[in-house]
Amino acid sequence: MFTSFLHLLARRATSEANHDPFIREVVVHERDARNPRAEWVIFVCWMLIAVKHVAIIWVCQRYPVPFHQLWINFPTWLLGTLATGIYFWRIRRG
Repeated sequence: MFTSFLHLLARRATSEANHDPFIREVVVHERDARNPRAEWVIFVCWMLIAVKHVAIIWVCQRYPVPFHQLWINFPTWLLGTLATGIYFWRIRRG
């Protein structure tokens, strides 16, 4: 940048190599459109996860089981959060 500026000030002819653009190409990708069907499926899955959580909590309180309810509920919630996060991250990133 400064060499071109100095050549401009000195009024010297610049070589052909200096006329090559520094950035040769810019490619712009459009963002993926939000998929209403996929978002509906995500919503339905979260409702099923909520129902499953309530059922597991009820079963663990009603019957004597040798484990805590979070051993079942937490991995389900974690995988649902991961899948939802990946979907919305890909949409936002485009």
